[in-house]
Amino acid sequence: MNVNQQPHMASPYGQPQSGYQGYQQTGYGNQHVPGGYPTPYAPYNGPASTYQPGPPQAPSSFAPSSAVHSQPLPPDSVAQTAPQPFYGAPPTPPQPFPGAAPPFSAAGPAQPPAPPLGSQQSFSQAHPPSQPQFTSAPPPVSTASYGGPPPTTQASHPRAPPLTSQPSTFSGGPPPTSSPSQYPQPMPQQPPVSQPNPFHSGPPQPTTAAGFPPQGGPPLRVPHPGVQGPPMTSQGPPTSQTNHVAPPQPGMLPGPPPVNMAGPPAQPSMQGYPPQQNGKYLYSSDIPPVQKTRHRIDPDAIPSPIQVIEDDKLNKGNEPFVTGVRGQVPPLVTTKFQVKDQGNASPRFIRCTAYNMPCTSDMAKQSQVPLAAVIKPLATLPLDENGPYIVDHGESGPIRCNRCKAYMCPYMQFIEGGRRFQCGFCSCVTEVPPHYFQHLDHTGKRVDCYDRPELSMGSYEFLATVDYCKNNKIPQPPAFIFLIDVSYNAVKNGMVAIVCQELKTLLDYLPRENPNVASNIRVGFVTYNKVLHFYNVKASLAQPQMMVVSDVADMFVPLLDGFLVNVAESRVVIESLLDQIPDMFADTRETETVFGPVIQAGLEALKAADCAGKLFVFHSSLPIAEAPGKLKNREDKKLVGTDKEKSLFQAQVSFYSNLAKECVAQGCCVDLFLFPNQYVDVATLGVVPTSTGGSIYKYTYFQGQADQERFLNDLRKDVQKQMGFDAVMRVRTSTGIRPTDFFGSFYMSNTTDVELAGLDCDKTVTVEFKHDDKLSEETGALMQCAVLYTSCSGQRRLRVHNMAVNCCTQLADLYRNCETDTIINYFAKYAYRGVLNNPTKNVRDSLINQCAQILACYRKNCASPSSAGQLILPECMKLLPVYLNCVLKSDILHPGADISLDDRAYLRQLVSAMDVAESHAFFYPRLLPVHKLNVEGNALPVAVRDSEERLSKGGVYLLETGLNLFLWVGANAQQELLQNIFGAPAFSQIDPNMTSLPILDNPYSKRLREIIESFRAQRSRYMKLMVVKQEDKLELIFKHFLVEDKNNSGGASYVDFLCHMHKEIRQLLS
Repeated sequence: MNVNQQPHMASPYGQPQSGYQGYQQTGYGNQHVPGGYPTPYAPYNGPASTYQPGPPQAPSSFAPSSAVHSQPLPPDSVAQTAPQPFYGAPPTPPQPFPGAAPPFSAAGPAQPPAPPLGSQQSFSQAHPPSQPQFTSAPPPVSTASYGGPPPTTQASHPRAPPLTSQPSTFSGGPPPTSSPSQYPQPMPQQPPVSQPNPFHSGPPQPTTAAGFPPQGGPPLRVPHPGVQGPPMTSQGPPTSQTNHVAPPQPGMLPGPPPVNMAGPPAQPSMQGYPPQQNGKYLYSSDIPPVQKTRHRIDPDAIPSPIQVIEDDKLNKGNEPFVTGVRGQVPPLVTTKFQVKDQGNASPRFIRCTAYNMPCTSDMAKQSQVPLAAVIKPLATLPLDENGPYIVDHGESGPIRCNRCKAYMCPYMQFIEGGRRFQCGFCSCVTEVPPHYFQHLDHTGKRVDCYDRPELSMGSYEFLATVDYCKNNKIPQPPAFIFLIDVSYNAVKNGMVAIVCQELKTLLDYLPRENPNVASNIRVGFVTYNKVLHFYNVKASLAQPQMMVVSDVADMFVPLLDGFLVNVAESRVVIESLLDQIPDMFADTRETETVFGPVIQAGLEALKAADCAGKLFVFHSSLPIAEAPGKLKNREDKKLVGTDKEKSLFQAQVSFYSNLAKECVAQGCCVDLFLFPNQYVDVATLGVVPTSTGGSIYKYTYFQGQADQERFLNDLRKDVQKQMGFDAVMRVRTSTGIRPTDFFGSFYMSNTTDVELAGLDCDKTVTVEFKHDDKLSEETGALMQCAVLYTSCSGQRRLRVHNMAVNCCTQLADLYRNCETDTIINYFAKYAYRGVLNNPTKNVRDSLINQCAQILACYRKNCASPSSAGQLILPECMKLLPVYLNCVLKSDILHPGADISLDDRAYLRQLVSAMDVAESHAFFYPRLLPVHKLNVEGNALPVAVRDSEERLSKGGVYLLETGLNLFLWVGANAQQELLQNIFGAPAFSQIDPNMTSLPILDNPYSKRLREIIESFRAQRSRYMKLMVVKQEDKLELIFKHFLVEDKNNSGGASYVDFLCHMHKEIRQLLS
């Protein structure tokens, strides 16, 4: 869909509407909050159901099994709510989302049936005569008792307050409440545990948005150095909105009815069918327009990411994933599994959005499912898996198809007794060179098939010949150049001293292929402020020599011999230099810096040495000194949310994109470490790193003591990781589809070659495919990704990854073989690139529209006929709405007031090269209840969903986003637990400023620290730990990552967004 097209209705991310005053909002526990958040949805003014207080009525029991419809497609199931009587009434406050209440049947074998929920209702026009009227018997203990109006509700908070703020009186003692679910392992079917609820009969005491005691003064800003996500603002007293009235939970009494309401109460609906195997999700809101009302949606009844993740671990985590079968969907990125390569590339190298592609472009257009592959060519494999074998064909080089130049692979068909082979990609027949000839067996396979990786494996490497080298000569080993900002800020915050100290030991760990042989990477050093200082560290010198280049307008390298040196030979001189640099600039008063000439200097040095390499630039401030690439401060928050916002993501000057082009031509990759205290224009400074396959690391408000650990771990990993230099990647496909679009950190000078000055083991390139002809179900679709690169030892190599997927003529087969995490990775990259040229609102609307089209197409063509009031989701895409909402609410597409423009530019560039595992944690963080940790075994406790209502005051939770770690401590956490983790006897004595846990001699402390270390080992960047105490100011940052809830900048909750998606789908279908 065109990004500029208008969507069907107000997006859930629009401006807050003014709403209806007078409702409370819940916070933690049973505290009540005056008012709610502003609603992002336009209100609906139709009439709603009404009632009169009457004797309490128990909800009906579980539904009979006959209410469950069976579907023709195996992976689908359905449940509907029973119709309830409706009574005429005068209009009530405006309602958002007419009738969009999904009573979901949450499928999956392991999920328990939901307990009876009194707060979910659906109404039908007919009054079924058999419907029982009120009885005056008291309700059973664990069911809901109603003494008030119907729930007008939204499911974003755990417990419900009275609906009005007038004093409420109840007869018959405190009503029972159900304890909030902690989402444990599957439980037997049983009603919730009941506890008495101390209900006040006076107006609730005022509290703030999170349920804490109110604070005076303006909203506070929480700048926290080292948080890579944005700090959040706290809210003042929120204005109340209809959209945000909290519902009565089972077992809670609503307050007295609003004025002017009459008529007997409606019946609570039947809820909680036993879940179906392979469920199709649906909910019912099938009501004529006049009678629509907003119902309570139980968050436990809508698709749960945790349930899906746990089911996948159970089903696919136990046996190895064998890649020999075409088109099988791999385990999720959250599942630990072993891969056996038998002819297709491991999912660690390539993940596809769909493993069964539509045969025709019409079918692809109809479904709107993006056809893309996320490729991570140099991915690191676990220790129990073999890396790609290296194949050496000698001087003649790799065997290739004559026409399309695809490399020899398992999809080549040998014919004529093995003398020729037919290409699987273009069907051209090529002679087999005499030295490569081998006889065929009775099945037509070569007899040496299993001895040759290129005939039996999905991934392997060829040694490249001189023909594959630049200018037809064998490349020199690469070089690393360290360029250190020594201006006032960089010296004062401790960065210069820390870098120099670390490099002394780090230079022993330069990447090498054979751990027993010294690395042959050469190194060089430059320092700079508004002039550049080059250092001669030749082994024969007693002391390093410094040469200053002050003419930054015309950059040159003042020395050839002695600038790039071998570490072992020049060790003494290098160490002497690194000792001297911090002292030399200790008293500097120079605050201005240059940036363009710094990269030019590194580039010129690599050109002079005729080698590829990597620049490590440590930089602190906006380059305002007179020089090429000089920038001005253009930070303007007023542009956010306007049509000019896109300019903030674009580079300020064209100088850097031209410089990037030169860097790529030389194989000069740039990694940028930023230490800013204010705006540095990451959007512009990041152009060279993101075009050369480099990385950007950002340490805002860097303080040596607090941030040293994170910076040094990132630097060590960055220097040591395996990488390729001067790389070119090309993706070839079989006839019928072709690669049309590429996302990532690279440069393209033509439409087919992805050029990467550097390619490391964490970088991915995402490729989108489009049809240019029909595909056939028999042959499927093939893709081959070939990367030509120079290894860190200076060897030219070709790494080849092959992937075959199925093709289908039925949409149902496509929807059965998609991978939602990969689709979301693609959508995020597509959207994050879209903001460069379009207003963010258009980008969000475009995403919502495409997602609605994907789901509407499924509904129309694959689901069995059912009423329009049901939302039906394909089994493998049932998490598409929750994950898409996380992308839409992210800081790039929907910023809060407190995130800086630099942070948005940084995150935008970071996500563009993320793999699927990292984008999954980034958009839907992992939240572990560590108070449930079993110290005996190795198993982690089952994660909980990212919502505040899942947090227990007595718990301790570890939240992991891939960039940050938070340890949230509940105010009522057990004393013993706090003693074991923090060595503190009480909640009040925990230091919220600690960034690492104390090393205590108890199994609990040891296990928790092991878990944190294992999480860090899985990510490409070091995650700093922040301890967040409940009700502490840092909690606002933590809550930003509870992505199923509404956020402060107007992002919808999961429940609201699901309703919104349902409405969009219904509009498309009608």
